[in-house]
This record gives sequence, structure tokens and C-alpha cells, in this order.
Amino acid sequence: MNKQFKFSEQFHITRHLLKWTLLVMPLALIVGSLVALFLWLLDKATLFRWHHDWLLWLLPVAGIAIHFLYKLWGKNSEGGNNLIMDEIHEPGGGVPWRMAPLVILSTVITHLFGGSAGREGTAVQVGGSIAAGAGKLLKLSPADIRIMLMAGIAAGFGAVFGTPITGAIFALEVLAIGRIKYDALLPCLMASLFADIVVGTWGIHHTHYHILLREIPPSILSFLHFDLLLLLKVIIAGIAFGLASNFFATLTHGIKHQSNKWIKQKWLIPVIGGCTVIALTYAVGTSDYLGLGVNSSNPGGNSIVNAFNIGGATSFSWFWKLLFTSITLGMGFKGGEVTPLFFIGAALGNTLAVLLGVPIDLLAGLGFIAVFAGATNTPLACTLMGVELFGGEYILYYAVSCFTAYYFSGHTGIYTSQRIAVGKQPDYKFQEGQTITQLNNHEYKN
Repeated sequence: MNKQFKFSEQFHITRHLLKWTLLVMPLALIVGSLVALFLWLLDKATLFRWHHDWLLWLLPVAGIAIHFLYKLWGKNSEGGNNLIMDEIHEPGGGVPWRMAPLVILSTVITHLFGGSAGREGTAVQVGGSIAAGAGKLLKLSPADIRIMLMAGIAAGFGAVFGTPITGAIFALEVLAIGRIKYDALLPCLMASLFADIVVGTWGIHHTHYHILLREIPPSILSFLHFDLLLLLKVIIAGIAFGLASNFFATLTHGIKHQSNKWIKQKWLIPVIGGCTVIALTYAVGTSDYLGLGVNSSNPGGNSIVNAFNIGGATSFSWFWKLLFTSITLGMGFKGGEVTPLFFIGAALGNTLAVLLGVPIDLLAGLGFIAVFAGATNTPLACTLMGVELFGGEYILYYAVSCFTAYYFSGHTGIYTSQRIAVGKQPDYKFQEGQTITQLNNHEYKN
């Protein structure tokens, strides 16, 4: 009987995996193809703006266009990533199929005219929109639609950054602070991996980052790079990364909340935001803080890639990118937050490396993943991202910086619909299942 029971269990597991393979592969093919198209359009828009600086002056007009696109055709698409999270936790309103084309178009517009934004939010919304549409078309149960939505998140995230393992874990970890459920683990991994393969098949390539491998000092951890003094410095830097995460999330949500509260004509919000970005660009004397920030139109300018080198970031470049992005996203423009968070973290790591006497490329890489970890409350996914992007030799420092940033970012985050399952401190008072918005008594939604 025991052997028969075990055989029966394995049969059901196999059937489950076959079912989700058949469901996830077409989803990943579509999402991967759309993400490839999006990345291609984003690259073309960025290059075009670099050669036509005058486009920045049209940013307020672009903001008006985005506002009315969503007002006339968006319906509840304005909810973005948070709408997908809400639908996973409490099915009801649904995720509209129109979210995918709207967010691709509006994000490309934002970048074409100089808004400071990222791309992860767009890719996740594309994945969630396609997953929701497939679920309705196939008449899946609410439980299966929930897994499809998570697989859609994984596919979008893994494909847009070329980090399939991170994409899978991110989709599981981002839903609730302090708790991961593994019911969608394999569907998420399959979706993320296959979507990434699809992007590569379309000829789209991701930026490569490098941390120079250094000799491993003799220690009891002979299989890992371990230096006690360096580890202590990484902890100090991790605290700074967590505070930067908190600052970014708080400022972005605060700008959105206050602008919606005090500006009655909603189409004026992106106009004022666009004018502010233009004024700041001329005030700081550079366009390095516009767009994604992965590279700069000036070879020696401030960018994520240059932050890994000596002199590749100024002392306050992390702050300027934070401010530009908070204004752009808080005042009605579209795009993700994660790539700007990479910029903020890498630039801050560059600055701290000089102060702490740490190799610049190492601390820039740690800031890259740790500020992201603090802002999204996903330290495990970000530790794995470090391995996928930079190699596994420094995984101890990846984990320490990401976990430290996670704790010191507090109970904040860029996704206001993220639930709190386990508090970051034992005596922290909250109701299980509260969202970040509810916990912090804010009325706005991201």
C-alpha cells in the first residue's frame, strides 16, 4: 500500500508538471517576444533622444499624452504592478489585456522624451496582462489564474534582465514580506527561463557587468572569499543601501500622494513633473540622469556601467538619479523603478567604496543589488541576481549586503500592494496581510 501510494503521488506530480509546462510555454513565448520588442524599442528611443536633445523640451507634452492614453483607454490599468499583486492575493477586478500595449507605449514615450524611469515594471505588467488574458481564455480556475499571474511576473522579470533564476524567486518573494509560498515554484522557473531564451533568440542582448576576481584570503571559509574587515565594511554599506531604498520609496510615494492631493487638474501633474525634470537637468548641467542610465551619451558620464570604475560616478550622482526618478514616476510617467535603483545603488557604492577603502567594482555591484533588495523587500532574489550577473565568488557579501539593506529599509517598498506576513523585527505591531499602504496610513496607490 505504501509503495502504491508513493507511485500515485508521483503520478499526480508528473501530471501537474505536464499541465503547467503546456500552459507556461506559450505564455513565456508571447511574453518573451513582447519583452524583446520592448527592449528593442527602448534602445531605439534612447539612441534617438541622445541625438536630439531638444526632445526633452517636449516631456511635459508627452506627459499629457500618457495621461489621456490611460484616462481614455486604460480603465484599471493605471494600477500597474500593484493591480497584479492585488489580483494574486484577492481575485476580483481582473488584469485587463490592454495593460500590455499601453504600458509598452507609455514607457517608450517616457524614455523618448527624457523621463527617468526603468523597464522592469513594464515587463512585469506585460507578463501579468498576458497571463490574465490566457487564464480567462482557457477558463482556468481562480487558483490556476493566480499561478499564471505569478508565472507572468517571472517571465517578464527574467526576460527583461536576463536573470531567469532571479525572475522565478522574485515572483514568489515579492508578494509578501517575510514569507514565500512554493506552490508556483516550477511554473515560475519554467516561465522565466523560457522567456529569457526567447529574448536571446530574437537577438536581444543584455548588458554585462564584471567584478574583478581577487585572491581569496586564507580562512576557515576556504570555498568563499572571506575577509573580516571587508565584511564589516559591507555591513556598513548595507545600512546605507537600505536607507537609500527607504528614501526612494518614501519620496516617490510622497510625491505621488501630494501631487494628487494638491493639483486638481490631473493632466497638469505630468506637465509640472516634466517641467521640473527639465529644470533639474539644466541645474545639474548634465543629461546623465535621464532615461535608464545603464549607459551615458557621454562616454565618461554618470551611468551604471561607469559606476563600476574609478571616477565613474560623482559623490551625489546617486542622489540626483533618485530625485529625477522619484519625480518622473511620482508625477504620472510610466516605466519601472528597478533599473534606476541599480543606478542609485551602483553610484552610491562607488562613493562609499572611496570612503571605506573597498574595491570600487565590488561595492558598486553590492549597491546594485542591495538597494533593489531593500526597495522591493526581496533579499533572496537579489542575492541570486548577484550570482547571475557577477558570478558566485562573492556570494557571502551579496547576501550580507542584501539582507542588511532589507532590514534597514524598514516596512516600506516601491510596491504598495505588497503584503506583510512577517515583520522585520519581533515586536513590530501589524496585522498579518496588511499592505504597505495600509501599514503606513497612506491613501495613495502606486
